[in-house]
Amino acid sequence: MNKAEFIKAFADKANFTQKDAGIAFDAMAATIADTLKKGEKIQIAGFGTFEVKKRAAREGINPLTKQKVKIKACKVPSFKFGNSFKDMLN
Repeated sequence: MNKAEFIKAFADKANFTQKDAGIAFDAMAATIADTLKKGEKIQIAGFGTFEVKKRAAREGINPLTKQKVKIKACKVPSFKFGNSFKDMLN
């Protein structure tokens, strides 16, 4: 499912127009990004947790040249589904 298909399905379930569903989706994504940029965690009961994790600097290998490359430390977004959401799938 791509973004357009997701927005259509979301609009159908929520009884929104596709335009309103797209606006809501974009607002949600922007709010999540802004909150994570601040270093805060978002916990949504029954769904999951968005947070920022830190990756340590490490050494990698360039697959084309086989040379060792230093990879800088960075922050990456992370999402972990909650147990109740996982239980819905099983």
